[in-house]
Amino acid sequence: MIAHLRGRLLSKQPNQLVLDVNGVGYELNITIPTFTGLPQPGGEVALFVHTHVREDALSLFGFLRLEEKKLFERLIAVSGIGPKLAVTVLSGMPAESLVAALRGNDLAALTMVPGIGKKTAERMVLELRDKLDSFAAAAPLSKLAVAEEDVLSALVNLGYGRPAAEKALKESRERLGAAAAFEPLFRDAITKLRR
Repeated sequence: MIAHLRGRLLSKQPNQLVLDVNGVGYELNITIPTFTGLPQPGGEVALFVHTHVREDALSLFGFLRLEEKKLFERLIAVSGIGPKLAVTVLSGMPAESLVAALRGNDLAALTMVPGIGKKTAERMVLELRDKLDSFAAAAPLSKLAVAEEDVLSALVNLGYGRPAAEKALKESRERLGAAAAFEPLFRDAITKLRR
C-alpha cells in the first residue's frame, strides 16, 4: 500500500495531478484544497496517499494535509459514499466546516454539496459524528452545535435513549429556531420525551 509520496510535480488539474517519483509518474486524484496548495509544475511536493483497491482498478488519492486524508478515509467508510463522492465532499466544503456540520447535525450544510442528498447526509451524521474526536481541536463547534451536544448529553444522562433524544432535540430545534440556546432547547425536548 502506498501511504506517502514525495516527488516533482509534472502536471496538475483541479481534480488530478501527476507526480514524478524517481522517474515513475504517479497519477493521483486530489481535492480542491490540495490543488490550491500545490506549487507550480516542476516544484517538489509531498503528499499523504490513500490507495484504493477494487477488482478492476487501483486508484491513488493524494492530500497535502494528513487530517484531510483521515477525513477522506472516514467518509469512504460510510455506506453509499465512494472515493469520488468523498473527494467531492472535501472539495465542496473545508474539512473544518465538514467536521462541524457532522458533529452539529447540520444537514442543510451537508446537502449543499453536490451528490449529497438528505438521506446520505443523515447517514453521514449517524455514522461519523461519534468518530470525529481526533478532529475536535481543528474544528471548534459553534455555540449552537455545543448547545445541541449538551442537550443531547443531558437527555441521555437522564436515561432517555439516544435515538429518542435526538428526535426530540431535532423537533425542538425546528420549533424554537436556530438561535435557541441550551435551556429552552432542553426544556422543550424533555417535555416532548415525557409525553
